[in-house]
Amino acid sequence: MTNLTVLQDRNLIRPTYTSSRFLRVEITAPPSRAEMRRPAASLAFVIDRSGSMGGEKIALAKQAVLTAIDRLAADDRFAVVAYDDHIDVLVPSTVATPGARAAARDAVSRLDARGSTNLGEGWLRGCQQVAENLVAEGVNRVLLLTDGLANVGIVSTDELAGHAAELRRRGVATTTFGIGEDFDDGLLRAMADAGGGHFRYIENARQIPDHIAGEVGELLEVTARDVVLEVTGSSLISVETLSPYPVDTSGERRRIRLGDLVADQVVEVVLRVRFPYGRTGSEIGVLVSARSADAALDESVTLRWTYADDIDNDHQPRDRRVDIPVARAFAARARTRAVELNRMGDYERARDALLGVARRVAKYAGSDPELNGIVADLRREAERWSQWQAEGLRKSSNAAAYYSLKSRAPAGEAMRRSR
Repeated sequence: MTNLTVLQDRNLIRPTYTSSRFLRVEITAPPSRAEMRRPAASLAFVIDRSGSMGGEKIALAKQAVLTAIDRLAADDRFAVVAYDDHIDVLVPSTVATPGARAAARDAVSRLDARGSTNLGEGWLRGCQQVAENLVAEGVNRVLLLTDGLANVGIVSTDELAGHAAELRRRGVATTTFGIGEDFDDGLLRAMADAGGGHFRYIENARQIPDHIAGEVGELLEVTARDVVLEVTGSSLISVETLSPYPVDTSGERRRIRLGDLVADQVVEVVLRVRFPYGRTGSEIGVLVSARSADAALDESVTLRWTYADDIDNDHQPRDRRVDIPVARAFAARARTRAVELNRMGDYERARDALLGVARRVAKYAGSDPELNGIVADLRREAERWSQWQAEGLRKSSNAAAYYSLKSRAPAGEAMRRSR
């Protein structure tokens, strides 16, 4: 069974115009097998203990972290860091022995909520614990849980995302969890995207254990580490993702890092490819590859486009298997933009962001029921975001759009191939 599928929306491009074409790339991680030994993990749990975390939130966070630690194997490592305006390493990185688990239960049980939110320093201290104890050929991840804003220490989204990207290059990934209505979802998404992990939205405290259990469960089922999607072709071709993955370009190679994938996980990436001018009848192509650091994935597909005149371009067939995910991606991006504008009080532009995408999709929807459903949803949502909305709805809508772009299920978990 192939683990890499690539589809083109159209095969012809224009010789005297910068044509844009779209690709739907689907990558499927290998299944887990009984004879396979999973990679060891080095995790750091970083817990916000600022005053707003008091009561049920801190109690359930402590319970969730201790339950996660109990799931680790004897060759895994863990650390626990707590932060408010002061940072405490409650448990330095240690092998998950019975004695270490007992010490963690004792240290975490005494944790209480207080103070302000030095998110940056707390997270970096957790990263330090993992960086100094990297598991070779394993999963190295910091899990940051917060319900508030970064209001002490490093508070810049760009700076924190920059640190996350650098740590990722050093082998330390970051997953973020945001609880309730008062955290900065833009910050936590940026850190997770740059850090090669995931962002999870936790609507209320009662969901904390499920989200942490789900994330740790996935980390213990990784079957393809540090997956990279690579597009190789002429340096005159530009490639961008509609999904929230950055593209690193070096000459003829564009690399898109997808992070670790779990057993049977399916990730869909939508790419927009722009072509240079060319001679009618000539061809231009790219090589699309999916590879992982552990060699669990290593497949390639060659694609070609032909330069043709305007008449042939205008009458060429479209592949709905590509049109639909492209429309979904543009719709999700428009929803994120509409939420941002609604939050700023710019209701007219919030509505227009959605209606603009609805008009573009309608032009090629034809009689396709799914594409027309996307158009109808966008038009309906445009009316919603043309007036003030509560922050809870903004957060949940943002999370839903983000999960869609990252090929994750409505609750944030990995999408998997049915077997």
